[in-house]
Amino acid sequence: MSMASRERVALEPRRRPGRLRVAALLEAGAAVIAERGFEAATMAEIAARAGAPIGSLYRFFPNKEVLADALLRRFKNTVDDAFAALDARARELSIAALTDALFAVVDELRGEIRPMAALLDAHLDWSAKRSEFRSAARTHIARTLMSCRPHLDAQSAGDIAAILLQLMKMKLQLTREAADAENPRVLNELRKMTQLYLEDRLGVG
Repeated sequence: MSMASRERVALEPRRRPGRLRVAALLEAGAAVIAERGFEAATMAEIAARAGAPIGSLYRFFPNKEVLADALLRRFKNTVDDAFAALDARARELSIAALTDALFAVVDELRGEIRPMAALLDAHLDWSAKRSEFRSAARTHIARTLMSCRPHLDAQSAGDIAAILLQLMKMKLQLTREAADAENPRVLNELRKMTQLYLEDRLGVG
């Protein structure tokens, strides 16, 4: 990525129509990148997917790298918001409800994860963010656990969060294989296993 590309930034509109247009362009960019990969995706195709003039796309995102940076920021914000909403009610959740809530986060983020994976594999600068996202997800989960069980120490919460992150990744993989006739039963087994693990580590409740 050139220095010129780094210095160019996305235009952030202040008015609602502009914000809606940017949201539509980001949705189109995520969809095209998920389908074709970052390198193969073109700005013309992204604009066409959004039903927008190519000039409108370039007005908000001067090049594809700027669009990708905006998508990465959007993903981070989406993850932050999902866990903030979960943390706000974590203290009230039973272990069964906590299990369902964590799996619901996976479902909420599923549409974002595929384009993010394509981006994180596209450039060395972005691939370095993979470990940052993984670490942030573990921190989010640990914080949720401590919100649910205030007596839990940070080290234990982090260790449990590392296991839960792997279980959530398994849930994502199984969801991608939804065409498999056995998939609903397997997903249910994964949910039961996760709940039993949490009950063992956090106590029933």
